[in-house]
Amino acid sequence: MKIGLVGYQGSGKSTLFEWLTGEAADPAVAHQGQAAMAPVPDPRIEQLIAIFHPKKVTRAAMEIVDTPGLSRTHEGNAARLAIIREAGCLVLVVAAYAGGDAAADVASFEEDLTLADMEIVSGRIERLRESVKKPRPNRDQEIAELTALEAVLAALEAGQPLVDVEMSEDQRRATRSFRLLTEKPKLVVINLADDDGSSPGKLGGDDVPVVAVPLGLQLELSRMSAEEREAFEADLGIESCDRDAVVDAILRRSGQLLYFTAGEKEVRSWMLREGGTALEAADNIHSDLARGFIRAETMHAEDLIRLGSEREVKAQNLLRQEPKDYVVKSGDVLMIRFSV
Repeated sequence: MKIGLVGYQGSGKSTLFEWLTGEAADPAVAHQGQAAMAPVPDPRIEQLIAIFHPKKVTRAAMEIVDTPGLSRTHEGNAARLAIIREAGCLVLVVAAYAGGDAAADVASFEEDLTLADMEIVSGRIERLRESVKKPRPNRDQEIAELTALEAVLAALEAGQPLVDVEMSEDQRRATRSFRLLTEKPKLVVINLADDDGSSPGKLGGDDVPVVAVPLGLQLELSRMSAEEREAFEADLGIESCDRDAVVDAILRRSGQLLYFTAGEKEVRSWMLREGGTALEAADNIHSDLARGFIRAETMHAEDLIRLGSEREVKAQNLLRQEPKDYVVKSGDVLMIRFSV
């Protein structure tokens, strides 16, 4: 899943991009969006490394895309919104310094997304209304699609982001190809002034997580050595923000979790959608494991870390044999048994 950093021009998206990924913004590709990987931290993988002493360690990473900033005049925004649609989760960056109004920017940006979705849905509705007037082999299907989309449009016109709407399967099927912007989960990052220690208020609805970070300062701190950073923080009486906590918040908001594979050859963390099955996890590792899936030998990382070895986990009867439809939990350590 792509994580799209979105916002108005000058909001600080590119600063957040560099802070999360370590990759400097490249003006040459700004118009098409710049992508880089951000490692996903988890203290459990460090503890698994201490148990297995593997030859190789691979940490999961999420793809972060610094999308083109929207223009407040809306000029050229159609092409920018098309790039944003490719993301599965949106991180909205709003500025709260130099006279910036974060709450107003969030409301305005959400309105822009809603209007863009309404334009797509209403356009399809108009075409369907004309089409169903004529006898066609698929007329019943078009009527069903029209009914579904009219309900979706009504929700958008009422100002409801579709991510908060309990949509029917017919409605999801009708909108799937549109990649509607308000269907995507969203997290808000408030870009504070360097000397602003305020905490985030409620923005973008009760269900939208909000993180407040002085991005310019944090990027500057991240470029320093540990000794320089410690001295700088002591002089100014400040603390650096936890980048790992921000990445974890994005992971959770995107509806993904981490599971592990562990042994002497390699300890590795993997990302999987919440609700994903053992078969999906196996396919994530290698398609052969999914094709010849027999079972998933499963233990929880906390049990393995607490007991110190696989042998002790087995002795405590904490190793489980799970079928392919088993729903993987955060922190599961999987060994896929397969035959091809």
